[in-house]
Amino acid sequence: MKKLIIFFAIFFLACPIFIQAQGKVIDQVVATVGKYMILMSDIENQYAQYLLQGKGKIDSSFKCALLEELLFQKLLLNQADIDSVIITDSQVETELDLRLTYFEKQMGGEKELEKYYKKTILEIKTDFRDVIKNQLLQQNVESKITEKIKVTPSEVKTFFNNFSKDSIPTISSVVEVGQIVKTPSVNEEEKLKAKAKITEISKRIANGEDFSSLAVLYSEDEGTSSKSGEVGLTERGSLDPAFEAAAFKLKPGEVSPIVVSKYGYHLIKLIERLGEMINVRHILIIPKVATQDLLKAKMSLDTVYALIKADSITFENAAKKYSNDPSKTNGGILVNTQTGTSKYEPDQLDPSIFFVIDKLKIGEFSQPVPMKTDKGLQAYRILYLKSRTEPHNANLKDDYDFIQEAALKQKQNKTIEEWINKKTTITYIHIADEYKKCKFVYKWFN
Repeated sequence: MKKLIIFFAIFFLACPIFIQAQGKVIDQVVATVGKYMILMSDIENQYAQYLLQGKGKIDSSFKCALLEELLFQKLLLNQADIDSVIITDSQVETELDLRLTYFEKQMGGEKELEKYYKKTILEIKTDFRDVIKNQLLQQNVESKITEKIKVTPSEVKTFFNNFSKDSIPTISSVVEVGQIVKTPSVNEEEKLKAKAKITEISKRIANGEDFSSLAVLYSEDEGTSSKSGEVGLTERGSLDPAFEAAAFKLKPGEVSPIVVSKYGYHLIKLIERLGEMINVRHILIIPKVATQDLLKAKMSLDTVYALIKADSITFENAAKKYSNDPSKTNGGILVNTQTGTSKYEPDQLDPSIFFVIDKLKIGEFSQPVPMKTDKGLQAYRILYLKSRTEPHNANLKDDYDFIQEAALKQKQNKTIEEWINKKTTITYIHIADEYKKCKFVYKWFN
């Protein structure tokens, strides 16, 4: 099977790197696909980034592979133009925020990321907004090429049987995890405390204090407080209904009265509105769970734990009967949002879950342990290890889903290969002479 495209989904957040000679920046067009150009600096930037990642030895043909990947990307962009594919600003902002959040975690926080690039987060976002938009366009076209591709059980079996004994892939450890969650209600006294706190902040803003500074100091939204409360451009329908209704009524620079959402109490300041999209700052104060109510939740789960331990009720039925979490409808079993299945590799689990279930045997469950809900509230849960596999060579009985996915990927890659070979015959493509010596996978020029 031919070596296929290798870097399509990689997001290179690298500092600009230029080839220099005699004090002058040198760059040149090395290829053109339709109206899209590939510069020498595009290749050199990705080459340098790969070296920084320390992914192992690479030979002289590696830059040819990078060029071929860029040719594929430009071919997809060219097709996006032909198909009039539209990517909204909101889609770009959402994806950009997700990727920046990932890199912030990798670098140790927003400040470290800004320090590394010697730019503010807003400047970094400006630099990479077009990159993200192009990647989303490329992904849209690629998904349409493969959207109708399916594999039958017989194709999966044939795919697996074609592996030689030495080439059967190794399956890493995966686990299935369940939980029973008890989230205590917030009492009226705590709600009054939170409302008093947001009221005081509201008065300080009215008296001239800076909204952004107060958001950094007091907002309890961990995702936005470090960004001076800024949410980012968001489409109507994407936010909490009460929050959204108040935000869309504001004029630029205007601050809302206190808004009550399912998360707590907010103050909202409109930055800008673009049609049905808004960007706001907000300050969130979350009513706390009283210590005595949290203790009651733990004691309630202690009773549930004892019932399961005594085999008076199964974990599945206990989850359905006692859990406050949406997973109760699935018998408490968590669903991996990355795969749509109940299987998790250890590094896909929240550390607070992994460190508990790592000490359990299959079929065992923990005593109640503290947690935080997605609303930021303190709660308790019982964790259950339903299954755990050890690393092993793949087989059809235990790893059918994995093998099916690999077979599907192979079939999709074959379809992409056919699509590229067809499009290169009807698309204007020019490659500089010095790169025509590359041993490409596909026939990019005659």
